[in-house]
Formats: sequence, C-alpha cells, structure tokens
Amino acid sequence: MKIDSIKNGYVLDHIKAGNSMRIYNYLNLEQLECSVAILKNVKSSKMGRKDIMKIDSLIDLDFDILGYIDPGITINIIENDAIVAKRELCLPERLTNVIRCRNPRCITTTEQELDHVFKLTDRENRVYRCMYCEAKAKKEG
Repeated sequence: MKIDSIKNGYVLDHIKAGNSMRIYNYLNLEQLECSVAILKNVKSSKMGRKDIMKIDSLIDLDFDILGYIDPGITINIIENDAIVAKRELCLPERLTNVIRCRNPRCITTTEQELDHVFKLTDRENRVYRCMYCEAKAKKEG
C-alpha cells in the first residue's frame, strides 16, 4: 500500500482504532477538495491498534471536536514537507454546537438559534453537562 506524503496539511496520529470515520464525519471532511487518507487498524506498539488520518491541506481544524472524540490524538502540522508543529489534545473544558442537548425542557429546544453549550464536569468519566439545564450529555461511541 502506498500513501503519498503531504506537502502542507495534517497527520492525525494515535487515533483510537475505529474512531477515524467519526472524525471524518464530525469534521465534514467529505466536503474538502483535497485528499484525505484514512488508515485503519494500523499496528502500534504503544496502542496495539490505531487509526491514522492524513489531510492534504491546511484547513481550519476544530481541535475541540477532535479532543472530544479522542483526547489521545497527536496532530502533526506539515508545511513544505516538514513537521513544523506537533500538538497533543485533551478533553476540552467547553463544547459549543458539537453535541446537542436532548432534554425536551431545555431552553435550546424552544430557542432554536441558541447555541448548545456543554461544560466538562467530570474529566475522569468524560461527563459533559448542558450549561442551561445541567442535563448530562449522552455518551457517544
């Protein structure tokens, strides 16, 4: 299998095996004009199995979405065929319009233009709660 190197873009490494398609969908990468390579179930001495993604363009990445889906991801930023920066993610303290409040009594149900804002209330268990009604976000994946 041959995957070309990228001149300018991102390499998302250390993605938990199976999470790459969730990332692809959350970030709407199907709308890009550039190449996106997804390697699934790659052998890893550190993780056992992992996914890797290569994005052949320096787009605006939402690091909060990436950190929410998989806080263990490492992002390599590539410019002119060289890694210019490396970023490790963590769970974001606050999420805006990433997850939606499912509480039918929440103000976000009646006020459609209101942002869905969640705050991290329990880092160890990855619990997020709605800023308006304190409803617990449903765990995904």
